[in-house]
Amino acid sequence: MSRIDFRHFARNEAGATLVEFAVVLSIFIFMIFALIDFARLGFSNVMAEKATEKAVRMAVVRAPACPDVPRVNQRGLIGIISLDLPNGSSCETRPGLCQAPGLVSCTGSLENPTAAQIWNRVRPLLPNTARPENLRFTYSFDPSLNRVAAAYTPVVTVELAALRFDFISPLGALADFASNSKGSKLGEGFTFPAMSASLPAETIN
Repeated sequence: MSRIDFRHFARNEAGATLVEFAVVLSIFIFMIFALIDFARLGFSNVMAEKATEKAVRMAVVRAPACPDVPRVNQRGLIGIISLDLPNGSSCETRPGLCQAPGLVSCTGSLENPTAAQIWNRVRPLLPNTARPENLRFTYSFDPSLNRVAAAYTPVVTVELAALRFDFISPLGALADFASNSKGSKLGEGFTFPAMSASLPAETIN
């Protein structure tokens, strides 16, 4: 190609508009999908919070989702000595009156009827990546809620942890990269922060 032909080729702008349109359109479509992604992320976060609240409301009126949760408040060492305090006395009347059970926690499992019922009700509110193992149940002792020789009434906490959200655009994965730069890679999903709700158990007897 001669020098004259090369200069003519360099000044030729035929097709430049098409190239510019393709670049702008690509960026525009990219941003549209990113906006959709972040809208889905916000919606999923709100629904996950609602699922956690729904799960704990169900858990407080059902049998424990964890094994080894006591059914009755046993007398502690002080309770055995203090015969002046009959059955039915509040556990907070005297320290050690009731035997304080330890903290009992477990992850959700479809093998447990209570966990399975709760999972079936909250599953439609969660992302497709959710699994029963994302639910964690905790039963803790509160002396103000319990009485000697009465049914054990724990504080029930349901936690939703390690819940992943999959993006449809690579820009959305920047959220996970920004919040957890250690070990995160662009293109991965976003992990929601753990969310929990607690309520005192209720008896339906």
